[in-house]
Amino acid sequence: MPRRIACTAVASFAALSAAPAVAQEAPPAPRLSPAGQDHLTVTVSGTGAEDGTYRLECGSDGSFGGTHPRAEEACDRLGQLAASGEDPFAPVSADALCTMQHGGPGTARVTGVWHGRPVGATYDRSDGCEIGRWNAMVPVLPEPGAGGPITTR
Repeated sequence: MPRRIACTAVASFAALSAAPAVAQEAPPAPRLSPAGQDHLTVTVSGTGAEDGTYRLECGSDGSFGGTHPRAEEACDRLGQLAASGEDPFAPVSADALCTMQHGGPGTARVTGVWHGRPVGATYDRSDGCEIGRWNAMVPVLPEPGAGGPITTR
C-alpha cells in the first residue's frame, strides 16, 4: 500500500510538472514617466488667446519640450517650486481664509506625472487664494489678467 501511494504521488507530480503553466496576468502598472522625466498636460480655458491644451515635458537634466508655448520657463518655474519644498499642485487648504475677489473666468487643469507621482490639479481665479495659487504657477499657466481684470465682490 505505501508503495502504491508513493507511485501515485510521483505520477501526479510528473503530470503536473509536464502540464503547461497557466499564465496569470498581473494588473497593468500605472504608466509613470521615465526616471527624471516629467510629462504634464495643461488645459487652459477662459483666458482668451492662451486657451488650449499643451504638453509640457521637463527633464531632471534641464531638458524641456512639448507643445507648451513657454516650455523652458515653465519647467524652470516648476523646478523652483519643487526646490523650495512647495507642491505646485496642492489645492488650497480647506481652512484657508481667502479674500472675496474674482480674477476672471480663466480655468486650467494640469494632469500627468511630476516627480514620479500622478498629478490631477485644477486652477481657477475665483478668490484671493485661488488667484495666488494661479499666479504661483505662471508661466505654466497664462499671465494673470489674460481672462479679464480682477474685481472685488
